[in-house]
Amino acid sequence: MYEFPARLRKLREEKRPLRSMAVTSELIGLQPNALSKYERGTSKPTAESLAMIADYYHVSMDYLWGRTNY
Repeated sequence: MYEFPARLRKLREEKRPLRSMAVTSELIGLQPNALSKYERGTSKPTAESLAMIADYYHVSMDYLWGRTNY
């Protein structure tokens, strides 16, 4: 099962202070609408974007992609 959209949303909503998707995207270094597309599942991130998201949230890329639960 493709778990990335749900895991990304959970991480974004748990991060404090809670920021909009556009602001969070820019803080990560992505286009303003990137997280919105990823959370809806209408777009998949490149390996570089996935690494940037993992670094921002301090999780592994395997966790984001649903390959591990930690």
